[in-house]
Amino acid sequence: MKNLPSLRSHPLFTGTLLLTFAGLLSRAIGFFYRIFLSQAIGAEGMGLYQLTVPIYALLFSMTSAAIQTAISRFAAQAAIARDVPGQKASCNETCYLSAGLALSLSLSLLCAAALYHFSEPIAVHFLEEARCAPLLEILALTVPFCSIHSCISGYFYGKKKTFVPAASQLLEQIVRVSCVWLFFEISMEQRHAISISLVMWGMAAGELASALFSISFLRRAKSRGSRLFALKQIFKMSCPLAANRVLVNLLQSMEAVMIPGQLRLYGYSATESLSVYGTLTGMALPMVLFPSVLTNSVSVMLLPAIAEAQGKKDRRYIAATVKKTCFGSLLLGFGCTFLFLAFGRWAGTALFGNALAGTFIRTLGWICPFLYLSTTLHSILNGLGRTTATFFLNVLGLGARIGFVLFAIPLAGIKGYLWGLLASQALMAGGALLLLLRGWNAKKIR
Repeated sequence: MKNLPSLRSHPLFTGTLLLTFAGLLSRAIGFFYRIFLSQAIGAEGMGLYQLTVPIYALLFSMTSAAIQTAISRFAAQAAIARDVPGQKASCNETCYLSAGLALSLSLSLLCAAALYHFSEPIAVHFLEEARCAPLLEILALTVPFCSIHSCISGYFYGKKKTFVPAASQLLEQIVRVSCVWLFFEISMEQRHAISISLVMWGMAAGELASALFSISFLRRAKSRGSRLFALKQIFKMSCPLAANRVLVNLLQSMEAVMIPGQLRLYGYSATESLSVYGTLTGMALPMVLFPSVLTNSVSVMLLPAIAEAQGKKDRRYIAATVKKTCFGSLLLGFGCTFLFLAFGRWAGTALFGNALAGTFIRTLGWICPFLYLSTTLHSILNGLGRTTATFFLNVLGLGARIGFVLFAIPLAGIKGYLWGLLASQALMAGGALLLLLRGWNAKKIR
């Protein structure tokens, strides 16, 4: 292995380090933001806010997420084809960005208009909570800005330049939290009732700031190649990915809507069920997901790196990356499990002033090894172009969770849902590892 760059100069290492640093700062800000919200709007308010999150995730899946992944992959391959003698790319990186941005922005404007127009029926008939209607109207305004930000981030990920995505992520969080804090201070000073809509306006301000910041770093570069060809490639790859994410988010939305209803079947009142749901999703889960900033950063950088290695047919690099990824993810996961088991109750009481949140944190700690491993291995599968495999794994995991929501929550309460989370993450992590091992063994035999 001669002439290999040192670890510190390797794009995968430096990019992951930068994204991790920005992600840690962003998560730290978001963590204290959650504490502030839990005290400002209460557990029931957190529950209402969390009901809108699956809608936002669904719109992101339909308009941006898959296209961002496709731009990242094709931009990475175009860069390699340009640098390798004898290879010629059909389109350059700028061509893929412009084609993907046009597609994503068109979809986002349509979805934003539909959400704004049908916000009340969605809130009443789907979320079963009429108070979410004004929140959805504000949420619709964020969708086009999120689309612009995501596509430009995918372009820079493909070029292995992570400063712009990392800085825009941090800026979005800072602007969001600052605006919400400012709105709340003005409301308290004027002695107005604190409205959850202020939280959504803060989200809109953050997305606008990150989109403008990302645009400012684009340079005028000639788009070489056929935009129609680039659009076809992006569409072909993003379709199964988008179907994957949309179906997953539809199932997640169904899950989010069903949990309060199933808790009522267990014996909770409407207010109690919404409060328990808000405590779980707005307090305990963000605490457990905090360390995943590292695995998320690794996953973002793994996809273009694996796509590049596949283009070079460097199987040794892919195998070594899978081994290191598994070891690192499991090491981080079991370490976090120990910490949450030891300090979960204290964290819930001291940070959120909620003993139930501490109980949830202790129980959710067991999912960490499977969650972190699943995140990174699914990114490797997407980098190898096996988007259909990740689609079925995600559906399998969510199907297990919904099964627990339907049958376990009425019998065991919220504990039934926590068991379902553990089972689904174990299924997705084990399935991804099995697919990679089978694929590698088949290549070795051939």
